[in-house]
Amino acid sequence: MAEEKRKFSPPAVGGSSLLVIFAVLCLTVFAMLSLSTVLADERLRSASAEAIENYYAADFEAERVLSEIRSGERPEGVEFKDENIVSYTCPISDTQVLAVEIELTQEGYRITRWQAVYTADWTPDNKINVWSGKES
Repeated sequence: MAEEKRKFSPPAVGGSSLLVIFAVLCLTVFAMLSLSTVLADERLRSASAEAIENYYAADFEAERVLSEIRSGERPEGVEFKDENIVSYTCPISDTQVLAVEIELTQEGYRITRWQAVYTADWTPDNKINVWSGKES
C-alpha cells in the first residue's frame, strides 16, 4: 500500500464559534466601558464631597463670626460699613468665598446676604461672533 500523504488542515471554524468569539469581544468592550464609567463617577463623587465639605466648613466659620458679632465683639476681618451693617467673607476654596452681610436691628439682626461668590478672574471667550442686536 502506498503511503498516504497527510495534509494538515486547521479545524473548521463554524458559525457558532464565530458567534462565541463575537460575544466574548462584546462583553469585554462592555466591561471596559463599565469600568471607565465607574472611575469617572468616583472622581465626580470625590470632587463633590470635597466641595460640600469646604462649603460647610466656611458656613461653620461664618456662623462662628456671627455669634461673636451678636455677643458684641468685633472679630478680625469683619467690616462695619456703618453702625448697622456688617459684612465679612469666609473662604470656601481658591476660587470661592462665602460672602455674608448682616443688618443689626433693634430686635436683633437680619441676614441680608449669605452667598457663595466666585472670586477668580473671568475671561470671556471672544472667539465666537455673537449678534449684538443691531442690524449690520
